[in-house]
Amino acid sequence: MPSKVLGKRPASFQKRSERENKKAKVVKPVKASERKTIPIPEAPEDDDESGLSEQDLEFFAEDTSATKFLQNLDKTAIARSKNEQARLHALHKPIRQSNDRADSLPSIDSDDDEKSQYSWSSAVSSAESDHDSDVEQDYETKARPRRDSWDSDKSDIVERLPIKLADGSLQKVGEIRIARENSPSESEEEFEEAGPSTPPPPVEDVSTGARFGRPSVISVISLTSRKARVQAAKDQLGSICQDIISDPENSLGLLRRLHTFSLPKISTPTQPEPVTNDIIIRKLAFLSQMAVFKDIIPGYRVRSLTDAEKAEKVSQLVSRTREWEQGLVSVYQSYLRSLEAEIKAKGELAEVALQCMCTLLVEATHFNFRINIMSCVVSRLSKKSWDESSELCLQSLITVFKNDLTGLPSLEAVRLLNRMIKERHFNVHPNVLSCLLHLRLKSELSVRASRSHADKPGAGAGSEKPGHSNVNDRRHGKGKNGPKTHLSKKAKKALKENKEIEKEMREAAAEVDKEERAATQTETLKLLFVLYFSILKNHSPKSTLTLLPPALEGISKFAHLVNVDFFKDLLATLREIITRLRERETNGSESENVDNTAALRLQLLCVATASELLSGQGEALNIDLDDFVNHLYTLIIPFSITIGIEDRPQTQSQTRTKTSGVNSQAQSCADLFFRCLTLMFHSRSSNSNHPSWRCAAFAKRLAIASLSLPPASAARAIDSIRVLLAKHTTLDALLSTVDRASNGVYRPFVDDPQLSNAFASSFYELHMLCTSHCDARVRKEALRLASSS
Repeated sequence: MPSKVLGKRPASFQKRSERENKKAKVVKPVKASERKTIPIPEAPEDDDESGLSEQDLEFFAEDTSATKFLQNLDKTAIARSKNEQARLHALHKPIRQSNDRADSLPSIDSDDDEKSQYSWSSAVSSAESDHDSDVEQDYETKARPRRDSWDSDKSDIVERLPIKLADGSLQKVGEIRIARENSPSESEEEFEEAGPSTPPPPVEDVSTGARFGRPSVISVISLTSRKARVQAAKDQLGSICQDIISDPENSLGLLRRLHTFSLPKISTPTQPEPVTNDIIIRKLAFLSQMAVFKDIIPGYRVRSLTDAEKAEKVSQLVSRTREWEQGLVSVYQSYLRSLEAEIKAKGELAEVALQCMCTLLVEATHFNFRINIMSCVVSRLSKKSWDESSELCLQSLITVFKNDLTGLPSLEAVRLLNRMIKERHFNVHPNVLSCLLHLRLKSELSVRASRSHADKPGAGAGSEKPGHSNVNDRRHGKGKNGPKTHLSKKAKKALKENKEIEKEMREAAAEVDKEERAATQTETLKLLFVLYFSILKNHSPKSTLTLLPPALEGISKFAHLVNVDFFKDLLATLREIITRLRERETNGSESENVDNTAALRLQLLCVATASELLSGQGEALNIDLDDFVNHLYTLIIPFSITIGIEDRPQTQSQTRTKTSGVNSQAQSCADLFFRCLTLMFHSRSSNSNHPSWRCAAFAKRLAIASLSLPPASAARAIDSIRVLLAKHTTLDALLSTVDRASNGVYRPFVDDPQLSNAFASSFYELHMLCTSHCDARVRKEALRLASSS
């Protein structure tokens, strides 16, 4: 039996045991984390590629202290694996002591709901319940333990967070002092107890302090030597102006610093006591600011920002530009106020300030505060006397009038002049009105613009805008530009936005609309003629003699722009002036001290103005100028015996006009007289067609007057007679020496040319002029006229 049991095993069993033996012989690799130690690999001795260069080896050979820490390294600790390190850490970790406290709460498994219910609701109290209630009462009434951090002296000290050591214990680091935040009430109490806090130390800004290598303004003007003071100010003003012009948008501080040098007294935060400035430094500062503003002022007017514009978000570039524009306007305003104060004070710098004002008025007419500058200049012209400063202001206004394209500066200046003259009761110098002759009204309003729309470039006389053809044609689709296209709401909105953009672009391009310019110049013309008519209506002798000549000259120049309805009233006013002057001349000349030459000039000006009125659009009116013609005939004899008819009036102003070449105030009485003759008889208007008896009367009286006229005026009178003879051939009878029969006799002392009977006489005066006149030119002209027959 045992032999049978211990018999031979099956083949399958043997194969399985062989496989298991093979698996047992294969050794599985151990992970690095499961090992206790991981050996540190060592480099072979014959390995030349150690990764170190020769420079590194030389460095470590020279400096052995850099690798000294490698000798003290614990190779065993470095070779430990991760699991071994965790095992050793858990092995040496200290065991914390349990801190179990007796808990009076019932266990979780207890079920005392009914007992608790009866105990809460029961009204019978046992001794035990009384004891518990007393304990709770003591607990409620017992004060809470006060922390140390609540104390006022330790409230600002806080402990740092502790550090946990390797053995699990906590190590305190220390304390830190922090700022305590008090409540508003506590801070107010502390402020009251501590009193007012000390203000921060004063700091000077760039306008007064020492900046960019420049000494402060106070230190410059406080130098003891005046020569050194002025030289230091010159150097600093020159460098400041150069920096401002090189980069204007980043130089607002330097602009304020430049303005500080022009102040009469300068004070700074560090030195509040004002220091008096030197007058030479102020003069240099005024002129420097004027030159700088001429260069950096933009070519547009800066307006103040609205609240909506200030609240909206803009880009950094736009914000910087706005800040610079507002700052520039602020400094410019301060500069103008300083100039105005100097002009009103009439000090040593008044002339310099006025020169700066006039220069800025001419160069920066488009910029802000134009009306303020004009008011200062016009107020300077309100003086009765005339000097160099008045001439400077007058020339500035004339330049503004000549360079005005929009008409707004001219309108503002005329409004200020009109107000000033009326407030002064017409007691101003006559040269003030002479600047009004340079207004651009005659050339600008000569072509009337459209009343419905402004002319656009490229639009002809018969061209029409799209969508504006005839109404009937649009209804039937037969318009010039075809049927009107239908636009959606979106397209209409886009079209409206495009129109607004085009309007802004035209404003930016400084394009002047003809409609706006015509309306502005029409308002200027109204103010101008209101001023002229008020001067004509004024009966003051002084204003009549001084302001009438420029007023009449202005009326005669702008007569073509006056409404025809006013012509009759204007001619009646001129007749009244002539009558009033003749009465003063005959009755009360000695008592009123009226100059005969001035009165003669005014009468000639009235005649010339009436002729100018009817030489243009007045030709359409059927108005007879016989009164003015007869009055000119009356003035021939007084004109010939008046002293100084060829002398020009003494005026300091030398203003000239484009049309006549000279101002009326610069014309002599002789010039005005022959100008009236030219307008009456030698012009091409219909009013120059006079009957022969009138021309004969004028020719005869001119021949008589030439005997007593000065040589130049006598030659001009003979030339006027020759023109009359050439125009009217019937006057040749006056040159004939043959006896002829005539009705009546010549009456030279009658002031009516129709009643003088000039054909009953002859030009016997020519014989006297040819033979016995002292001037050779007069003799030659008289001989030429006598031989023309």
